[in-house]
Amino acid sequence: MKRRHLPALAAAALIGPALAVPATARPSRPGPDDFANVLDLHGVPTAAKPPDDNNPISVFADRGAWHAYALPTASDTDELGGFTGPLYIAQEYPWWLSRAFTRLRVTDAATGEALNLGDDAKPTVDAYPGRLVQSFDVDGVRISLELRYASNRTAFVRAMLTNRGGKTRDLTVSWTGTLLRHDEEPIKSAPSLHRTDTGVAVGFAEVREIWDYFSSTETRFEVRHADPVNTTVDGDAYVTTLDETVRLRPGSRRSLTWTETYTFTSAERDTESATVAKVLDHPGRYAERADNRWRDYISRALDEVTADRRPLAVKSVQTLVTNWRSPAGRLKSDGITPSISYIWFTGGLWSWDSWKHAVGVARFDPKLARSVVESMFDHQRADGMIPDCVFYNNIADGGGNWNERNTKPPLAAWAVWQVYQHDRDRDFLRRMYPKLVAYHEWWYAARDHDGNGIAEYGATVDPGNDTDEAVIEAAAWESGMDNAPRFDVDKGVSVLRNEDDGELVGYSINQESVDLNAYLYQEKRILADIAEALHRPGDADTLNRDAKRIRGYVREHMYTDGFFYDADIDTKTPVHRGKGIEGAIPLWTGVASKTQAASVRDALMDPDMFRTKVPLPTASRDNPDFSPTEYWRGPVWLDQAYFAIGGLHRYGFHAQARQLTDELITNADGMVSDQPIHENYNPLTGERLNAPNFSWSAAAILLLVRGE
Repeated sequence: MKRRHLPALAAAALIGPALAVPATARPSRPGPDDFANVLDLHGVPTAAKPPDDNNPISVFADRGAWHAYALPTASDTDELGGFTGPLYIAQEYPWWLSRAFTRLRVTDAATGEALNLGDDAKPTVDAYPGRLVQSFDVDGVRISLELRYASNRTAFVRAMLTNRGGKTRDLTVSWTGTLLRHDEEPIKSAPSLHRTDTGVAVGFAEVREIWDYFSSTETRFEVRHADPVNTTVDGDAYVTTLDETVRLRPGSRRSLTWTETYTFTSAERDTESATVAKVLDHPGRYAERADNRWRDYISRALDEVTADRRPLAVKSVQTLVTNWRSPAGRLKSDGITPSISYIWFTGGLWSWDSWKHAVGVARFDPKLARSVVESMFDHQRADGMIPDCVFYNNIADGGGNWNERNTKPPLAAWAVWQVYQHDRDRDFLRRMYPKLVAYHEWWYAARDHDGNGIAEYGATVDPGNDTDEAVIEAAAWESGMDNAPRFDVDKGVSVLRNEDDGELVGYSINQESVDLNAYLYQEKRILADIAEALHRPGDADTLNRDAKRIRGYVREHMYTDGFFYDADIDTKTPVHRGKGIEGAIPLWTGVASKTQAASVRDALMDPDMFRTKVPLPTASRDNPDFSPTEYWRGPVWLDQAYFAIGGLHRYGFHAQARQLTDELITNADGMVSDQPIHENYNPLTGERLNAPNFSWSAAAILLLVRGE
């Protein structure tokens, strides 16, 4: 990969001699400095609202912040010296505050002429894991900037002016920025500029535009400078000027530091003010902490990863960290959102997404992984159910995205056990075990229509589930495979009422799903392992006995002609609606017999079935309803690909598993370049589909490149 960054010593000079590390002391293992621009974070918005539903500019955030940044390209001369954005999350939806809200401007005090950063023919404008960097050599002055995050509400920039000429220079320093406004009210008038004694702030009006924009009068974005400054505001534009003229003798330099803080409430702002003060007093200390944390991330994530796959692993880590959101609104714990780049996935947490995110994050930050798991259990209902998704606003607050019409597939115990393997936090197991058991037992109380210990997907008793069509929709959502052919109403799917002593407790559809029961089998086995670790042998014996019965049932009633399918609840025979990737889940969980696993392997390796250009589509190529671009009817979802490949490994088919992994990574567009990891991929062409910078795809890729 061609790099566009400063030589090591020059980069060290930017952050000062106290943080410069001698070459002999640098670790031999790869670190953040070895991975410039593994993800393209360059671009400048043209409007406040990202076009369509997907933001075409990938961004960087850290520490769970709700505002993010990108970099201008070398040709974006009007924005050089500033960081693109920020992109701020209006509680649930992403919006651009500016093209570059805080652009550094340096002027020769003697001549009054600005140093034009665009005059540098070879500027540095690079993204590293954990920081964004710019550097310019103009008229004998080097101007360098680095942006990092100090907390979940504050980013900070350290700039350095260095006189590389032979005469003393007097420089005037200022910062400029202009708001981007929407073209429609009330959003158009939501933000407003205000001068402060230490910089500039953006206040917001009370706006409650469901599906579009939320803000309150307490919401605030504020830039605060370490040095005395004076600000003037003119409509949507401002200029902040450093009080003193900077005098630089030949070879000398001057550092400048400022913070950029985005908060939702006055209480947050009051709490954050102490952090901001510390950052401004000790920016080097906070830069060192950020760099050390990212060095640890990279070191942990790259364990066992071959050199050729390391950039992809780092890109996966960056994707997961940028989608990290800290507590805000109704979200009580740090969690990972599906994608900051997709309007509907920015401000909320999904349950089975979170389980997969936690497993990926555990490889480099087990503490965060624990919180990602618990972020959904914060909302566990009294009956044990975990909602499908939760957002900054619930329904009572006027939010539209919060969904308790259904849950998602049971992978929570898997996530907890995986996190435990990486940190051995027994208190975490003790805390989670009763919650996991309650969730597990809920499936049989609310989703086992005939009481045979085999569950069905379904729906909750909810005002939104007021028709059979709505219940079937919720059941399909509950599977996570929203529009998969096996949930088509015209193929005989119908609704069953689940009652307890005459009281309606939920709905099931009329098929026992193979993936659901394979997941529940695995959950029982893992819960048994947790019970053993917590010295509860009686629980473990019961769970293992029940798991064995499920395994026998799936083998007998959900397998035919070399593949696994859902079973009709009445006839207990496989439902023939074409092959789907759910038929590989019994391999991943260990439900399949060796003979059954070999037959499924043959289907996965057949070019007329699942071995497409990008292998492992969600519907087999010979499925009558196969469509390469239609969400769950053909596109390759990387979580399901990971499960299928893991299943092959489990049964000893290692050569085939490695072959499919190589083909997936090589043939999925942009995977091994600097393009974002997407929600899914066209199995026939490799085209990237749907949401970019998608978290569970990143988690799955990280596991695959680690050989797990």
